[in-house]
Amino acid sequence: MRQIIFLFIGILFGITMYKSEAASWFRIYEMFQFKSFHMYGIIGSALILGILMIQLIKRFKIKSAYGETIEIPDKAKSISRYVYGGIIFGLGWGLAGACPGPMFTLIGAGVFPILVVIIFAVLGTWFYGKIAPKLPH
Repeated sequence: MRQIIFLFIGILFGITMYKSEAASWFRIYEMFQFKSFHMYGIIGSALILGILMIQLIKRFKIKSAYGETIEIPDKAKSISRYVYGGIIFGLGWGLAGACPGPMFTLIGAGVFPILVVIIFAVLGTWFYGKIAPKLPH
């Protein structure tokens, strides 16, 4: 039953992403040229909502769908890791024309060349998982 609920939420999220034009390469292109507030508004509202939800989870000790306590560990504070990670993520986003959420939305919209991007995103994640223990903390 939970899988059906999760599937429904995912479909609803995909429809929202598509209808809000968050999966549009043109909107992303406008954003990187600082010509439109559209994507900044979407990202900013997601950021604010994320902050609020994390605070609610921490303060009210909200449990997961499986009844487990959600524990969110503190992140290590380091400027360089976020600068380098942000540059790599931004370059990938700019080259692909989509960030991870809209990549799957684009498949649902019938833009099948995005499968190449998804395959390499998965390979990149796998590669990072292999080298992460060897990287300095």
